[in-house]
Amino acid sequence: MIRRITLAFAALAATTVPAFAHLAPEEHGSFMAGFSHPLFGLDHILVMVAVGLWAAQIGGKALWAVPAAFVATMAIGFGLAVSGVGLPFVEPAILASVVALGLLVAMAVRLDTAASAAIVAVFALFHGHAHGGELGAAGALQFGIGFVVATALLHAAGIGLGLGIARLSGGTVFARIIGGLTALAGLALAFG
Repeated sequence: MIRRITLAFAALAATTVPAFAHLAPEEHGSFMAGFSHPLFGLDHILVMVAVGLWAAQIGGKALWAVPAAFVATMAIGFGLAVSGVGLPFVEPAILASVVALGLLVAMAVRLDTAASAAIVAVFALFHGHAHGGELGAAGALQFGIGFVVATALLHAAGIGLGLGIARLSGGTVFARIIGGLTALAGLALAFG
């Protein structure tokens, strides 16, 4: 099993091309630009998957409510940025979200669904604002739909990963290790 996973990751890595998170302005207004944007930033991937993992750890209504709160509030942050409304400390808040969500998963924190949704919503506001701030107003709707879809898919991947490893012997420990590695990666991004 481990060998197959390793081979799959190796095959995937061999087929990748360099990732450029910041597209040329003429490419910004498309659905595909929006869809690809979260997939090319390590901070985006780590947070989106961590949200799904955390939701899977909490279980119940949190399984859909926590990711939905992230996506909805991210869209609000996007709209604020496109409308010209500024937010302070956007980049530091994004980096803090990687560390914080990684720690929540690593410590297997179980809050009620509303509190968990509120936590991810605060971070989502900054993620959405960063997307909108990089775009400007041209093609905002198509770009926004693209990054919302990609974000939801990354959340679903995190949920799937969380539910899948929960079935394994020692899966809880494995999920916590992933959370710890996510937090460490966030620190590396912040201070690297």
